Amino acid sequence: MSGLGFDETLRTAIVDRLRRFEVRRRSDPGSLRHAAVAVAVLEGERPGEAAFLLTRRTPKLRTHGGQWALPGGRVDPGETIEQTALRELHEELGVLAAADDVLGTLDDYPTRSGYLIAPVVVWLRGLIEPVPNPGEVAAAYRIRCAELFRPDSPEIVAIEESDRPIIRLPLPMATVNAPTAAILYQFKEVALAGRDTRVDHYEQPVFAWR
Repeated sequence: MSGLGFDETLRTAIVDRLRRFEVRRRSDPGSLRHAAVAVAVLEGERPGEAAFLLTRRTPKLRTHGGQWALPGGRVDPGETIEQTALRELHEELGVLAAADDVLGTLDDYPTRSGYLIAPVVVWLRGLIEPVPNPGEVAAAYRIRCAELFRPDSPEIVAIEESDRPIIRLPLPMATVNAPTAAILYQFKEVALAGRDTRVDHYEQPVFAWR
């Protein structure tokens, strides 16, 4: 694992890897509702170190309250997935980014709770201080990208309720489950490591099914 400094070298590498990656996008989501999330890459707590933003949803939300998530939400009529990711980044964390900050996208991930999530990778320049919207976000964390390369990550676990294994990622503050874990794992594999890895076969834990 190398080359995770927050600099133009990493930005160029991510752009090139995402451009070469053949994204799997479902034109017809069936009964699923389109959603998008932002995998926001920014400077970490240590100067020059690449990190990403992770949120803890406020417990009072009707669905998925208290769960770990990337900034995101449902795609509004007339929006592209890129526009949705940028809008949600602003609404949830007060972070403004432009279309030029979008580096590319990853595969759609279908969730048990009825969404088809499109991950959008966004590069955040300058001094970024997220301000969580208390109606949606309990807390926001700046996680070093290097944490995605831990030797104990990912954890692939079989469950009785499904013939598909769940995927989860151990991070400093908690163990994060799919769908967030699946999306972050593909981000690591494709954008940071340059490997064509698919994740839609990974399951979510039962508590996230509704």
